[in-house]
Amino acid sequence: MYKAISVKLINVTAAAAGAALLLGAANSTAHAAANQIVARVSLSQQTMEVLVDGRTTFAWKVSTGDSAHVTPTGSFKPTRMHEMWHSKKYDNAPMPHSVFFSGGYAVHATNAIKRLGRPASHGCVRLHPDNAADFYQLVETFGPTNTSIVIVK
Repeated sequence: MYKAISVKLINVTAAAAGAALLLGAANSTAHAAANQIVARVSLSQQTMEVLVDGRTTFAWKVSTGDSAHVTPTGSFKPTRMHEMWHSKKYDNAPMPHSVFFSGGYAVHATNAIKRLGRPASHGCVRLHPDNAADFYQLVETFGPTNTSIVIVK
């Protein structure tokens, strides 16, 4: 599994580096945009699109907050990351590959993969375990300061 993730990241990193080289260092605005990750979560579509340097690189189904639990909207930066976290609020529930973005809200893996594509969480953004591992490694590679998590209705 890690070999496949590494290969994906090598390809993504190479694409990002190539874009930066093509744009040239003389264009400082374009250069500043290089190596940026934007994870755009659509609550209405229950999807997460990951853009690397403005290009869609991944598109995944998610589960966000159900009718009793809101997923916050807005633009966020990752605040902390844990390869494995257990929820202190929800019965020590496992939250693998957690990328926290607002208080106790995180993008993380779920074993409830049959529920992906519809609201089912307590407000977090849930991903398939493979996708959560990929996203976690992307954020780790590019850095939280170069990552934005944008959640829209």
